[in-house]
Amino acid sequence: MLFAEQRTAKLDNKKMNKYTIDGNQLDSIELKCLIISRGIKVDNSVYRHHAEISRLSKSPLCCNCLLLSDGTIVQLTDTSFHIRHLSNIFNWDNIRLLKYSADLATPFSLRMKGDDTILYYNDAEIDTISFPPKTDFYRQKTIGGLPFVGNAVLQGVDWVAFQCLWTCEYATSGQSCQFCFSGGDFEASAKKGKTLPKAVPSQDVAEIVQYALENENISNVQITGGSTFDGLRESEYIVQYLTAISELKSQPSGETLLYITPPTDLALIDRYFELGASRIACSIEVWDLALASEITPGKINITGRETHLRALEYTAQKYGNGKAFSNFIVGVEEFSTLAKGATYLAERGILPTVSVWIPMGKPVRGSMKAPNADYYKRVKEHFAELYTKYHLEPTPTAGLNVCIERDIWNYASR
Repeated sequence: MLFAEQRTAKLDNKKMNKYTIDGNQLDSIELKCLIISRGIKVDNSVYRHHAEISRLSKSPLCCNCLLLSDGTIVQLTDTSFHIRHLSNIFNWDNIRLLKYSADLATPFSLRMKGDDTILYYNDAEIDTISFPPKTDFYRQKTIGGLPFVGNAVLQGVDWVAFQCLWTCEYATSGQSCQFCFSGGDFEASAKKGKTLPKAVPSQDVAEIVQYALENENISNVQITGGSTFDGLRESEYIVQYLTAISELKSQPSGETLLYITPPTDLALIDRYFELGASRIACSIEVWDLALASEITPGKINITGRETHLRALEYTAQKYGNGKAFSNFIVGVEEFSTLAKGATYLAERGILPTVSVWIPMGKPVRGSMKAPNADYYKRVKEHFAELYTKYHLEPTPTAGLNVCIERDIWNYASR
């Protein structure tokens, strides 16, 4: 069996681990959320031990992940390298970071114990973890010279994802989403008068997908770009990417997820499905309108909530349950409004997906403080109920680094 298949089988046939932290019992999903939202201190011995055997890099651009002993895939954000990388982008000085020093502290660490890599909570051993196998993916360049690193990432064990294939115009106009690292980068560059990158050529995208399919046992593709003022120009990018991927000699055996700005011409959605999109997201991300206006200003002031809902409902009604989805950034709003928004979408056949906020280094509303474990437990239980009640199954996969919808589905299905 391939590595991804082994991990999927392990999840399907084994109950989730249970952990005790600060006297509270957590399962793997709740622990995953805490690790994502708080980051990890990684001992240098871990990097040395895994240098030649595992997919583990000191660069935040390589989107590291770890696997708990039950197979749950978890984003690994080494806080020291992450903060240093963001400080270079946003030009934050040490005095400004001191304001958030208490929020930036993490109780989680990775250390070697013999040949085992151990996850610690403070000084208590939590679990023995592993990593995906070593890869040469991030050493590659396309024929045109585009480096893979910084343009695409391997997510979990069966995804290749493109994080931002074209510039976010909301960000360059000063209305980026507060939680978005790419948007913050675009906004900072625009303020400094720097030349903004052009959209990644479709041939380069196709080459990266081809390499991932043939060399990394990848089965799923995620295409993401920035939000644009011009839906027709954005559609030109998307059509080129989907067409180029459809012409590859190797095709994804799983799904191709497409994240878009909701178009006013809904016929564009039909075109994307015709070209091979499996599901389409017009992500709302924050349900509370007052908060959304502050946290996601471009989505509210430029596109508008109703435009998102119109596109999502059109897709669900025409293509079926779960074919439209909307991501929520979990941790930036109260559970009550998050639950209300997820329920509203689920009742209409729209899959609400769950991305855990990574607060370190990117404050939202002036805070980097993440919710506690009880918040994540309530999210898990509520979304599990919605998925079951409305027959909304996320993409079959071994799991994603930051998103927990498949983990929740596996939990609900046990």
